[in-house]
Amino acid sequence: MAYTTINKSSDYFDTKTFTGNGTSQSITNLNFKPSLVWLKDRSTAYAQSLFDLHRGTNARIRTDSSDSQDTPVPSALTAFNSDGFTVGGDVGVNQNNDNIVGWNWYSADTMGSANTDGSLNTYATTANTTAGFSIISYTGTGSNATVGHGLGVVPNVIWVKSLSAGGDWTCYWSVLGSTKFMRLNSTIAAGTQSTYWQDTDPTSSVFSIGTAGDVNGSGTNYIAYCFAEKTGYSKFGKYTGNGSTDGAFVYTGFKPAFLMIKRTSGTDQWILYDTKRETGNVMNLALTPDTNDTEQDTSSYNTLDIVSNGFKCRGGSSGSGTGTNQSGGSYIYMAFAEAPLVGTNNVPCTAR
Repeated sequence: MAYTTINKSSDYFDTKTFTGNGTSQSITNLNFKPSLVWLKDRSTAYAQSLFDLHRGTNARIRTDSSDSQDTPVPSALTAFNSDGFTVGGDVGVNQNNDNIVGWNWYSADTMGSANTDGSLNTYATTANTTAGFSIISYTGTGSNATVGHGLGVVPNVIWVKSLSAGGDWTCYWSVLGSTKFMRLNSTIAAGTQSTYWQDTDPTSSVFSIGTAGDVNGSGTNYIAYCFAEKTGYSKFGKYTGNGSTDGAFVYTGFKPAFLMIKRTSGTDQWILYDTKRETGNVMNLALTPDTNDTEQDTSSYNTLDIVSNGFKCRGGSSGSGTGTNQSGGSYIYMAFAEAPLVGTNNVPCTAR
């Protein structure tokens, strides 16, 4: 894991909640101009909506779909602002009186230039080496290739989505290895396929892509999001469930503000918690990135506590509780921290 010089996580990641007004509104008080905005209506079953610096405000991709990007969508996200974003009257992101959440990441204020580190030159790579986050745009060749990610360290998580053609969200998790893949838009267990990552782990400069159409179709445009762990700010790991209400404890080194979990040994949904929608334990208000479902109350099954240095599962193995704590189940997770984080000696602090 790379050390970080981040003293406040909310300079690079933050969650905003708001109530839709059906017309237009600016969501403010972020400490940065967001590079990636992920919006979800909590009250109505509208699509997961992702917008980023490379594709601009008129293009939406969805974690709950394998479709190509929706464009134009002129009344959805209409601006990336210096301290937030503006939404228009699109019901998917601003339905009147609905509760809506937005998760926001920062890479840079402007789109980066082409990266030539790999055998395939990117159209643009925008990287923030401090936060361990980069956005990459490239066009596939249909042949084995490497792609420059710009992070300067080995990424732990990579998401790739085709834009100009339909295709699944293909995900790499370092704890699973390069022979495995996950699909963010699907409940499938971890799969094995050499044509995604060429059975080759990323390096500090590039990640490998094979010939599969989901990551490298000839002439197809793609977006990739790469994440590298930073001590006290982000953690992308795995754990094994025990099926008990006194469940598995997972150490992250910080209090998670955002936590996404998926059982890799079964076909459970992806489950996402954050500490803006729910401020106290037990955490049981879940969203499911692979669906357009409304916010779910999981108090009778997939529950957990978010604590100062990680999280502890509270759900048992019965029924739908297998999403976070199946006895013997294998899980991956993705977590970003609350502030404060790390002291000047790079030792993680407890959040509270």
